[in-house]
Amino acid sequence: MKNIEVRVLNDDLEKAMRILKKKIQNDGLFKRLKLKKSYEKPSECRRRKQREIVRRQRMNASRSRYR
Repeated sequence: MKNIEVRVLNDDLEKAMRILKKKIQNDGLFKRLKLKKSYEKPSECRRRKQREIVRRQRMNASRSRYR
């Protein structure tokens, strides 16, 4: 597990909370918590992982086109 750290400067707690939320989203913590909330059948898990792989490949292909 990674340690996520956010520094609060000039008592700007609102900005620190926004930064923390963005870091947590980028880390994928919210997604993992949502998946753990309820049971997922093994077949659904395999299907979801395959969809994620295809999505990642599509995104990488579209990014490489514009480089």
